[in-house]
Amino acid sequence: MAYSAALKTGIGALRRQLERWNLGRQSAQFAQHGHHEPAPDAPLLLVACSGGRDSLALAAVAHIVCAAWGLRCGAVLVDHQLQEGSHEVSWHAAEQCRELGLDPVVVVPVTVTASGQGEEADARASRYGAFVETAQQYDASAILLAHTANDQAESVLIDLIRAAGTDALAGMPDHTSVDGVLFLRPWLMDVTREQTTAMCQDLGLHWWDDPTNGDHIAPQEPLPAAYPLRSRVRHTLMPEFNRFAGRDMVSRLVAATRIARRDVEYLNAQAASLYDEAVHMALPTPAAPGDDGARDDECVETLAELDVDALREAPEALRFRVLDQALANCDIPHGSAQIEAIDQLICAWHGQRPVRVAKHYSALRWPHVIRLCKDKGHANRRRAGHHRP
Repeated sequence: MAYSAALKTGIGALRRQLERWNLGRQSAQFAQHGHHEPAPDAPLLLVACSGGRDSLALAAVAHIVCAAWGLRCGAVLVDHQLQEGSHEVSWHAAEQCRELGLDPVVVVPVTVTASGQGEEADARASRYGAFVETAQQYDASAILLAHTANDQAESVLIDLIRAAGTDALAGMPDHTSVDGVLFLRPWLMDVTREQTTAMCQDLGLHWWDDPTNGDHIAPQEPLPAAYPLRSRVRHTLMPEFNRFAGRDMVSRLVAATRIARRDVEYLNAQAASLYDEAVHMALPTPAAPGDDGARDDECVETLAELDVDALREAPEALRFRVLDQALANCDIPHGSAQIEAIDQLICAWHGQRPVRVAKHYSALRWPHVIRLCKDKGHANRRRAGHHRP
């Protein structure tokens, strides 16, 4: 068949990313004309499909590319069971994936457990847990996510609303690893939602629109605050941003993320090296305050020790990233104010009292070490497993 311009764009973007991850053409025979079946042990790619236009379009394009290159292609669909009729939506999308030729096609119902982080975050955690479990079960080489350039631009605005800093400008990475499973976002920079809509129309695919997206509300009418933040950014903020700027701000924001992501990855690599040098995670044993520095009788367990000399000589940009990672690895709630206060213990030490980082957590300085401590009232709480950046 003759491919439309939108399909060509989608195919090209997917091919480029697969090649970067050594998931290109499997043998010379797939460069020849005719139909060739992939080997039973060929790498398997699973498309994360919701039934929406973006993921259905990716499922179709992934099948085209995999068939041409000798890769196996399947799909995994997660039923969050949060909306009436979600079971039917999942199974209808699964049937479309099967009709496209994907195999295996797996539908995974999940129970979304409230964690206090909000339903959207809880659903995401449940979804990724299902993705990881399915990928491991089928020994998939990667899971393909259908995030588009529109999603990338919206993510930047959401992160700027919720947070600050260079990371907020970097948007989503085009790949990530969760529990050893590789997730790829091949359309994050080069494919728009308008193009995925065109792909589905070209291929006769019938997508499902999540009602929480607010697509049924007139474009000129702002979405109520009860809708998810991403939906309000998509429906209300981004169109107004485009009108105000008099240009397509999706492409401008995506271009900015390319630069910011490059800078963030460099900073993260440098910070990881400094972290290995300066941060030492402690075994869960009681801390014994010494006589040669600050004391705090409330500190009953040292979670980590930070090398003051190594951190003091490093640029502030790296120190702050290392402190943020160390606090996160100790499961200590914190914000920029707490990081700045600990940084004062490093760079402006004059015998000040320990920093109260959060309830039951403190940072104390000895002459050449800062200890991240658990206080008396929190001594018996078990810590979750930690990870290094």
